Amino acid sequence: MVSKALAKYVRSLQQRKYRQRHAAFLVEGAKSVLELLGSGLRIEHLLATPAFTEQLDSTRALPPGVPLHLATEDELTQLGTLQTNAAALAVVQRPTEPALPSTLPTSRLVLALDNVADPGNLGTLWRLADWYGLPGLVLSENCADPFNPKAVAASMGAFGRVPVWADRDLAAWLAELPQTAPVFGADLEGDNVHKLTLAPAGVLVMGSESHGLSPAVAAQLTRRLHIPHGPGGRAESLNVAVSAAILLDNFFRNE
Repeated sequence: MVSKALAKYVRSLQQRKYRQRHAAFLVEGAKSVLELLGSGLRIEHLLATPAFTEQLDSTRALPPGVPLHLATEDELTQLGTLQTNAAALAVVQRPTEPALPSTLPTSRLVLALDNVADPGNLGTLWRLADWYGLPGLVLSENCADPFNPKAVAASMGAFGRVPVWADRDLAAWLAELPQTAPVFGADLEGDNVHKLTLAPAGVLVMGSESHGLSPAVAAQLTRRLHIPHGPGGRAESLNVAVSAAILLDNFFRNE
């Protein structure tokens, strides 16, 4: 049985203010916790069912010194955010944010998000950054918390591999980049991305579906990209993560 004190602490981490106060976040479910065990992130507590703990030796070992608390499926479900959880839940120390060198986009492609408020979309974009081997995500001040449980789950393990630089004044950061670092953004009036040969360097900025890029960020773009409709296509817009996937694929198509 999980103690009342630990249960209270775990529940508190569903709220952003407590995640910030304690510099900790939740990782839930078998797949995400197994990814966590191989990530090197510091685990404060692991709550797991007996059945899950029996799997650890044959899959990933529990790092030494991690407090293990046996819990029932009902306890894990009540303490976390998943509708059902038959495996495990971990409390993890938020990683230290690495330095963000302004020269990074001169040699590698960095994904920046402007006002992406949905944590599920943010997590999926994090997963895309992991898929394409990007060095990290730069998040504007009005983005969702990347360590929201929904974002962590949607990242499918990217939370342990791809760093984020959160709560940034995105327009100011873009303005400080070297002139040799291009800044790309999606725009209906932009160049047809399918007719371009793009190198994976610079910054690709994605905005929210409802508002697009903020004016201050849009003013920093050096090239605008357009994803054309297919023959007969009539959809008004694309999900931000879908749009990012299409654009990223064009950057890496010739790699």
